[in-house]
Amino acid sequence: MAWLNELAAAYPWGIYVLVALGPFIQEDAAILSAAAASVAGLGSVRGIFIALLIGLSISDLWKYWLGRAAHTYEWGRKAALKPSVQAAKEQVVQRLGVSLFIARFVPGTRIPLYLACGFFRAPFWKVAIYVIASATLYVSIAFALFHWLGEMAGEQIEKYAPIVGGVLGFIVLVYLLRQWQRSRAANQDEA
Repeated sequence: MAWLNELAAAYPWGIYVLVALGPFIQEDAAILSAAAASVAGLGSVRGIFIALLIGLSISDLWKYWLGRAAHTYEWGRKAALKPSVQAAKEQVVQRLGVSLFIARFVPGTRIPLYLACGFFRAPFWKVAIYVIASATLYVSIAFALFHWLGEMAGEQIEKYAPIVGGVLGFIVLVYLLRQWQRSRAANQDEA
């Protein structure tokens, strides 16, 4: 832990850059790690919170534009005309806010939904508002829980918060790798 404090003292802005870039690697692990870093005092709580929200929002919203870019290809335009795609579009666009809030808390649904919002040409400003609002709620809950647990554990939390964040991040990574492996196996079985 001492080396982490020395690193934070030498590069005080570094924690904010790492926190902002974290969601581009793995979103849930980034949120848990940022909450743990804020409890451990590796930066200002407000600064870490804001850096995380900025990184999280940009990480989520660029996926919208990937979905939107699909219309520049012939296959994308053809797929958009299919009746099943039109039916899905109606469901997503009519329930945009609820869908985006649910996707924030259900693993494995965010990326497909953000891509679908772009593909279905949902209004970007609405998507952005819901994405930022749901991110703010999610991050607030994570920070509140970590800080509440920190108060309960007292000084001991500073020792263990980064470890807990790292372990939780590792668990999420293993889960995602396992899901990817299952998906590959299922695709090979179908082929």
